[in-house]
Amino acid sequence: MSLFQTLVPSFRRASPAEDGAVSQRSTVKPVYEIKQTTDAYAVTVYLPGVAKDAVEITNEDAQFRVFARRAWQQPANWTAVYRESTDAPYELVLNHDNTIDSDKIAAELVDGVLRVSLPKTEAVKPRKIAVA
Repeated sequence: MSLFQTLVPSFRRASPAEDGAVSQRSTVKPVYEIKQTTDAYAVTVYLPGVAKDAVEITNEDAQFRVFARRAWQQPANWTAVYRESTDAPYELVLNHDNTIDSDKIAAELVDGVLRVSLPKTEAVKPRKIAVA
């Protein structure tokens, strides 16, 4: 047994359908984090290999959705011996209770990290009530 097979026990050659071609329907759920403050939700989504123009963010029907395509293209003469990543696009869908103000959503992508601020609507923010 070779050293490579010892390090990677499930070594096998992928068929062309598995290796290069990606189904239009297959997506990968990216790693993400959600933090909450009194004014907003902060969503951080990790999208390695994605450019700004390849990201689509929508918020409708109580669903926040991020769809992103990777910019990396496989070189013509390149053959993968082993690969854990895929070329499938990223898709993250989060359901919410319509407490997000869609007009104030802000997003920024820097070095493959997407940071999105989802401000809460005024109706759900805590209020201080004066006693008369």
